[in-house]
Amino acid sequence: MNRNHCLLALATGLFALTAAFSTSQPPAPAQSAAASSHTELWGDLKPLVSVKELMRDMLDPASDYIFDSVSTVTTKRGTVETFPKTDKDWEKIRIGAVTLAEGVYLLKIPRPFAPPGDNNNSSGPEPLEASPAEIKAKLERDPVLWNAKIEALRNVGLEVLEIVKKKDVNELWDAAENLDEACETCHLEYWYPGQKALLMKADKQLRDLYGSEKGKKLGMAPK
Repeated sequence: MNRNHCLLALATGLFALTAAFSTSQPPAPAQSAAASSHTELWGDLKPLVSVKELMRDMLDPASDYIFDSVSTVTTKRGTVETFPKTDKDWEKIRIGAVTLAEGVYLLKIPRPFAPPGDNNNSSGPEPLEASPAEIKAKLERDPVLWNAKIEALRNVGLEVLEIVKKKDVNELWDAAENLDEACETCHLEYWYPGQKALLMKADKQLRDLYGSEKGKKLGMAPK
């Protein structure tokens, strides 16, 4: 075999070896769409307190920073209006909004709904509050609703953060109303289901009353 034939044989052998090696390697695992969209946490999230304690010690005080920032009180001495006037006033509202928007996501971490031995005011034939076991069962039946309530409250926190940037008092009034609605609809859904039924009944009675009596006077009552 001459020199050219030797070089050709060597090149052919190397090509075959390279091809065999490349095809024998396992393909890199494809990253799924779910994995690529999920950001890993930097550490474990472990709850320290129950939902009831988290609300009492973090979320309720944070919401008060917003609720208490605007008000109108009328007494015999006159009307007193409260609204943020200084940078420090707006800073306090911002702290409340950040705490609310970030803190409400802690409700996504599974945790007891009340401290050990605390069953809420759930005793008696017509209890004022749902028991922790009842709240947990409701969440497990429909976790989408639970997360929707969390997102609704977080959206109010984000709304207030934008208002703080503009220092718009009028929009702050609207945000306080939105916050009240987000809190109460969640409480009525999970914590005070009996009150929800009473409010719905009272609302129906008012609609029936005004729809029949006042509506007749205005010529608007249904026939």
